[in-house]
Amino acid sequence: MTFKCFRANGIKNFLNLTGLVSLDAAKPRKLVDEILELGDEIFGSGAVETIKECLQCGRCTGSCPSGRVTALRTRKVFLLSLLNLRERLLSADELWLCTTCYTCYERCPRKVKTTDIIRIVRNIAAREGYMADAHKRVAALAIKTGHAVPIDEATREQRRKLGLTEVPPTTQTHEAALKELQEIVRMTGFDKLVGFDWAKMDV
Repeated sequence: MTFKCFRANGIKNFLNLTGLVSLDAAKPRKLVDEILELGDEIFGSGAVETIKECLQCGRCTGSCPSGRVTALRTRKVFLLSLLNLRERLLSADELWLCTTCYTCYERCPRKVKTTDIIRIVRNIAAREGYMADAHKRVAALAIKTGHAVPIDEATREQRRKLGLTEVPPTTQTHEAALKELQEIVRMTGFDKLVGFDWAKMDV
């Protein structure tokens, strides 16, 4: 009885210290269900089930190269998910600071598929109108040119020095392929998701 009381109070104190929420205020884990459902759809059945295995040890946060210089705290993403603090998580700027380097994924002692889960949460956030401006701009470049990082003059020069064609044989040289990509963007509604303006060819 004493142990159970100590354990519950310890978790409550932890949540209060981190500025999250007490257990008494925690809501049903609806967001976790959405993460699992979308994870099955994108990565396959049971692919992100490991989110339930996170024990908040902090190895992901401690290993994160982006977290050293930004507000990103990987384990906080999972804690907010598990506590169903939907609005707080989906509207968080730091959600978009993950570079998907997979360092946390490789070092997690519980084999939580951290990076994939963050990608799923981003998908949910984007569907609900939350997306970093930088990501929208990259999406606009991809729609406009077929590349998230279009070729520039310095790259053209380097390709010439290497004996390559100035422009690679991608959507940048095959107009039909670019038009096909843009048609897919329209069909899937990705242009609306990122707020792409076809008249301006930008967001």
